[in-house]
Amino acid sequence: MAELPVVSGRDARGGFERAGWVYRRTAGDHMILIKPGVRNNLSIPDHRELDRGTLRKLITLAGLTVEEFVHLI
Repeated sequence: MAELPVVSGRDARGGFERAGWVYRRTAGDHMILIKPGVRNNLSIPDHRELDRGTLRKLITLAGLTVEEFVHLI
């Protein structure tokens, strides 16, 4: 199992965009990403460092594994 890296919100956004997610808008300090055919949206905090629990939840919601996400970033 790959170790979960410490990344910024913008770095995480780049990884999710490489996985097919599309930046839609900003709401406050959160970046909203959508993916056609997927019901849920990703709301990524625009922070310098994301909490590991928050990042892990975003990866799960995106339907990825930690290994796949690490490869994307």
